[in-house]
Amino acid sequence: MAKLFGTDGPRGIAVTDLTCELAMQTGRAAATVLAKKGGKTKILIGKDTRRSSDALEAAVCAGICSVGADAELLGIVPTPAVTHLISTHEADGGIMISGSHNSAEFSGLKIFCGRGHKVMEEAEDEIERLVLYAPGEMKPCSNENMGRIIHSEKTAVHEYIEHVKEAVGISLSGFRVAVDCANGCAAYTAKKLFTALGAQTVVLFDKPDGNNINKDCGSTHINRLIERVLKNRCDCGLAFDGDADRCIAVDEKGNMIDGDRQLAIFARSMKEQGILDKDTAVITAMSSLGLRKYAAENDIRLVSSGAGARYVLERMLEGGYKLGGEPNGHIIFLGDSGTGDGQLAGARLMGIMKRSGLKLSELTEDIPAYPQVKLNVKISPKFKELWKNEKSITELIESFEKELGEDGRIMVRESGKEPIIRIMAEGNDFGRINDMAVDIAQHIKEKCAADE
Repeated sequence: MAKLFGTDGPRGIAVTDLTCELAMQTGRAAATVLAKKGGKTKILIGKDTRRSSDALEAAVCAGICSVGADAELLGIVPTPAVTHLISTHEADGGIMISGSHNSAEFSGLKIFCGRGHKVMEEAEDEIERLVLYAPGEMKPCSNENMGRIIHSEKTAVHEYIEHVKEAVGISLSGFRVAVDCANGCAAYTAKKLFTALGAQTVVLFDKPDGNNINKDCGSTHINRLIERVLKNRCDCGLAFDGDADRCIAVDEKGNMIDGDRQLAIFARSMKEQGILDKDTAVITAMSSLGLRKYAAENDIRLVSSGAGARYVLERMLEGGYKLGGEPNGHIIFLGDSGTGDGQLAGARLMGIMKRSGLKLSELTEDIPAYPQVKLNVKISPKFKELWKNEKSITELIESFEKELGEDGRIMVRESGKEPIIRIMAEGNDFGRINDMAVDIAQHIKEKCAADE
């Protein structure tokens, strides 16, 4: 079966790859699969600030309503607002229209079940089957059973902010924070939230125009945030991505605090409070050696999942764990959100600063940091999966792993959707790990070169 979902729902260039027809069919299939037994089905819809979001929203709504379900519009809200409001609005699922951290021409459809989590693989497969192979099974309903469009745009942002305030549970008065809204969803929530929590809030990139989301700003471009933190003598800075489910922090000295270092702080704090379930956090294979060593030194157990937020969530649900995350700043507090919540993570980070009386730089000073090198190599599609059987490649990787021992590591994996091999080398000696990564990349190019 061709994969419609990848690791995070249908996505691509809006209207070109992710067409309005595909969006309509996905809405129709999602409503069919998530339909309740008896009673009216209701699906919430949120969107980000991209110009394409309105057209895709209309298409998704048409699909949902055509099979007899109601579509409740939340307007421009962060992705975690959708997952929270699914339960409080007694909905059967939700769809977030967003290209996340990508540039404005991209978009995607993130689909959530009635529990406020991303739909699991079985439901994904059924939605995909209906869209790609059996659209005729999704019969249009009769006129009297047609779904309605419900408008909740005026209240959704307020409800989400109140939820985060309650989850944080502490005043942030006395702090000055700079927040980079990425010209995305956080432009509608961040200033209101952090001001309501009592912090003096300096706001950057909060003027979305439909085309500037994530453009030289947000969690993947933090240079301007660093400048503002230092210039305004802020206690910290927080950078979100387009749909605000990620957070990258900056300490008062201008140093970046990625998702792994945040996860270390959260795990230690929760363990000290006795609320870290099974003293365990869920990470991915790409999580840093520094986090791993820090966890071992502090008797925090780490459980690894596949790369991607959905796999972190699946592992958390399987094991009954409440904390998990990725280096990119996607942190899941399962008791409070069914997905990553950048603003909740940022506010909780400041809450730990408040309770401990420590600066952010002081909270991270005993977390080891190791240089990393990351490279991508495009291969011919015919070598997908087969490259792992190339003995010369595997032997080279094994020799480097043996050389590094416990002081470093090599990760080589295939992208979920594209014919790309991702290489990550980590260790004490930047020059040496860089040479290793380049050698592996060159070897893969020679053996599995992409067709010109």
